[in-house]
Amino acid sequence: MKTLKPSEIVTELDRYIVGQHNAKRAVAVALRNRWRRQQVPPDLRNEIAPKNIILIGPTGVGKTEIARRLSILTESPFYKVEASKFTEVGYVGRDVESMVRDLLEITITLGKAREQEAVRDKARQLAEERMLDLLLPKAGPSPAPRLAGEAGEHPIELVSAGAAEASSTREKLRSLLRQGKLDSRYVDVETADRNLPMVEIFSNAGMEELGINFRDMLGGLFPKGVKRRRLKVPEAMEVLAQEEVQGLVDLDKIVKQAIERVEQSGIIFIDEIDKIVAKGASHGPDVSREGVQRDLLPVVEGCTVTTKYGPVKTDHILFIASGAFHTVKPSDLIPELQGRFPIRVELTALGRDEFLRILTEPKNALLVQYTALLQTEGVEVVFLPETVAEVARLAEEVNARTENIGARRLHTLMERLLEEVLFEAPDMTGRRVVVDKAYVEGRLKGIIGNEDLSRYIL
Repeated sequence: MKTLKPSEIVTELDRYIVGQHNAKRAVAVALRNRWRRQQVPPDLRNEIAPKNIILIGPTGVGKTEIARRLSILTESPFYKVEASKFTEVGYVGRDVESMVRDLLEITITLGKAREQEAVRDKARQLAEERMLDLLLPKAGPSPAPRLAGEAGEHPIELVSAGAAEASSTREKLRSLLRQGKLDSRYVDVETADRNLPMVEIFSNAGMEELGINFRDMLGGLFPKGVKRRRLKVPEAMEVLAQEEVQGLVDLDKIVKQAIERVEQSGIIFIDEIDKIVAKGASHGPDVSREGVQRDLLPVVEGCTVTTKYGPVKTDHILFIASGAFHTVKPSDLIPELQGRFPIRVELTALGRDEFLRILTEPKNALLVQYTALLQTEGVEVVFLPETVAEVARLAEEVNARTENIGARRLHTLMERLLEEVLFEAPDMTGRRVVVDKAYVEGRLKGIIGNEDLSRYIL
């Protein structure tokens, strides 16, 4: 993060998101401020709170994509949650603090995967030694175990010899194992049986972790069984390697690092925050909505959330909220919550020019995606410049006549435009399809011309 200037962050976001310069600048500054906070003296560091952001704009203009790309860019722990998830008509939904627990869970999972990848080579070596022990048991008073072959094949008995001969045999087996010449053999592998009795927990909101804690506690009450499985050598190697990976990874260290990362660089994106704004009524579902705002307040303000891995402080987590705010205003939020989102950025609606750029400019542009998808079937599709301009014009027209869903309208139009090619592609291998203006008119003109039909289809 320290190497990225705000201008560089904006440049990176420009590769995937068209326009919305003000929103990109706001998140870039917020991100840089997090690095700046780490550089100030410790006594002042804890006093500097993040400046949370509200992104205001219609659907499909890039609000969620900006936050998501930002987290990928900085490898920050990121979690997206719908505010309406916490309240529904007639009942209160999930506990608001669960979004912090979910963020920590995701961060630990990613950290575990990263650590497992780092030790995978060493685990493979240890698994190989265990496999050789199975194939060539050490000499002892008990009779040597037998290596069974495939169905119908006579078992092979391995007779132990002197130390030098055993070492030589072991190296020969290692060579055969690496060359894949033992892949058809079967071995008996003993693995820990982690199956525990299923305990179903019914609890109030805020107690989602109770069931898992019970499971952890009850795990010590049952004897750890051993599961014996007969597997082919390659499958057994995978099982043994996975066991060794689990043993090499320090879970306590991963949890500690994950909690620190969440507390210092976590990002929680709260979508549809306008859906929890009361519309003037003082009873019914609006009471529940305002209740969710009051539940959100301490989490955004800074509190300690209890998780099964330990307490997590939310004081320095960056919260980015977004909403269309069609029927309500940000000022309709309760005053305390407004004060916790000091930065407000309005995103602009998309027009023809923006649609044209979205289709062609981003690294993951729609035309690039469809071209790559059809190339997998051996079909070359060519979009003429006039075609792209026409699709952009139609997207603007449909958005103006029906509901404005922003750039998502392009997905609908492109699927409708290429529906026949996508369906017939397996039988069109080696062909070249040129999508011109006449093709667009033939596929879309009838639908767009019929306003009632376009409302249902587009």
